[in-house]
Amino acid sequence: MQGSKSKLTYSEGLTTPITFIAAVLIFAIFTPNHIFINPRNLGSIAKLTPDLGIVALGIGILMICGEFDLSIASVLPFCAYIFTLFVKNGMNPFVGYLILLPIGAAFGLFNGVLVVSTGLPSFIITLSTMMFWRGLLYGVSHMMPISILRYVPSESFFARMLIGQVGPIPVQVIWFIGFALLLGLILHRHKLGNWIFATGSNPQAARAMGINTAMVKIVCYMIIGVLCAFVSVMQSVRLGSFAATQGIGFELKAIAAVVVGGASLRGGVGRMLSIFLGVFIIQIVENGLILMQVPVFGVETFIGIAVVVFVILNNFLYRQASR
Repeated sequence: MQGSKSKLTYSEGLTTPITFIAAVLIFAIFTPNHIFINPRNLGSIAKLTPDLGIVALGIGILMICGEFDLSIASVLPFCAYIFTLFVKNGMNPFVGYLILLPIGAAFGLFNGVLVVSTGLPSFIITLSTMMFWRGLLYGVSHMMPISILRYVPSESFFARMLIGQVGPIPVQVIWFIGFALLLGLILHRHKLGNWIFATGSNPQAARAMGINTAMVKIVCYMIIGVLCAFVSVMQSVRLGSFAATQGIGFELKAIAAVVVGGASLRGGVGRMLSIFLGVFIIQIVENGLILMQVPVFGVETFIGIAVVVFVILNNFLYRQASR
């Protein structure tokens, strides 16, 4: 069994980096005038990827645990709206941010408790909460954008802390790498990570070992809530305003990135580095195809095909390793 697990980890860990390198090389060569490797384009990718990427790291942990969360597409803009109300009413943005993070965790707690208490598929539960929070947000915000530049100027220290530059490197990428390292340590070096893998692989066996699988799942949902809160402010500061449509589409893109990163839809399999690269692969493919003047519907089609191919590949590798 240990030999099978080692083979699976090796195969999964090798596939995603090779795909990442191949995607970079293909678009570097075939985009018009090699514009893909233009520093301005690479900088644009570096600034935009962490919005999805940081949340996708949490989705990856949850999928390894054997569950899904579609509600991120509504939790993220709802957190952005709450932060906007905070600063609009005179609250210091740092204080508002610190208060917002546990509010994000509360959104995750709500999802987690619903999933473990009802026993219903998390896909259905979080689809329902996504629709609930979205409808509520549209109602209270009237879907009107709200500028925050007056309260959080782009040249302020708070803004530079989230969307500034360290030399040529956007701060967003540094945050993305930092979260990947932190969550990677938790997933691969902490006992909580062992519990997550055990819960996703075989919940019955995990409970027999004394693991509180319900609490593990709730914690994973709370991690996603905190990440949504963090990204909601980072995105709002970059845009200079709150928009009720922030995060729409993230729920499926995050799952796609995690699958491309080698995580199993059945749970129990995944690596943080591969998930990290999976996010970049999705963004690189999208960016490269647009630069090659592929129509928008063609971009979505190609990404959809890529996800199916990776699911088939991951299943094949899993079967090979299990022999």
